Amino acid sequence: MSHRAASAEAAADTSLIDAFGGIRGMVDMTVPGLVFVVLYTITKSVAISSWSAVGVTLLLVVWRLLRRETLKHAFGGVLGVAIGAFIAMESGKPQNFYLPSMIYGLVLMVVYAVSALVRWPLLGVMLGPVLGENMTWRTQNPGRLAAYTKATWVWVALFALRAAILFPLYWAGQITWLGVAKIGLGVPPWLVAIYLSWLILSKAPAPIKVTQDEDPEDSDAPEHQGARATDDALSER
Repeated sequence: MSHRAASAEAAADTSLIDAFGGIRGMVDMTVPGLVFVVLYTITKSVAISSWSAVGVTLLLVVWRLLRRETLKHAFGGVLGVAIGAFIAMESGKPQNFYLPSMIYGLVLMVVYAVSALVRWPLLGVMLGPVLGENMTWRTQNPGRLAAYTKATWVWVALFALRAAILFPLYWAGQITWLGVAKIGLGVPPWLVAIYLSWLILSKAPAPIKVTQDEDPEDSDAPEHQGARATDDALSER
């Protein structure tokens, strides 16, 4: 494997983790739900459990601010927990704490699936600019288009698995088991999906890099074709 291909794989690995929230994102999506289910199991109080989960989420945001970390994923977590807590307290049904995130998962499943079907796989849209290839993977690099499509279907399967397990527990009113399943279907499958996506992309052709002032449509020019042929030959060594 060439140094260029190895660098691309390492970049894809890091970019995948960052795109889905990173290590801190795993903490953010696990701890509030854990606090809620533990406190509800002990106290049977929707209010105490909900407010505690919201408080923990806000503390995580403050911790990010103190460490000067990005808040782009944290705000989504705060909003989701706050909406879930509000619905749970207003309805008096603790299972509704998990409903917004469950619906959000369904929406993501549909968006990922549609993006793959129309040949604009969302994983490629997210990672292309990060890896410096922009959208060349779609028109100039069919191998990477196929890889991004396969990797996107991995995430569709993850969201479908979560929905197939969580919604029956929600409808049955199994609060504790719903909370446990929500936590169990968080980080472990997320890591599996990250690994499978990386594995698929690691076997794909190397990205076709573009400069900021380069028009991707100009990549059909002879000089660009020659550069790509050289890069492909190097990546196959």
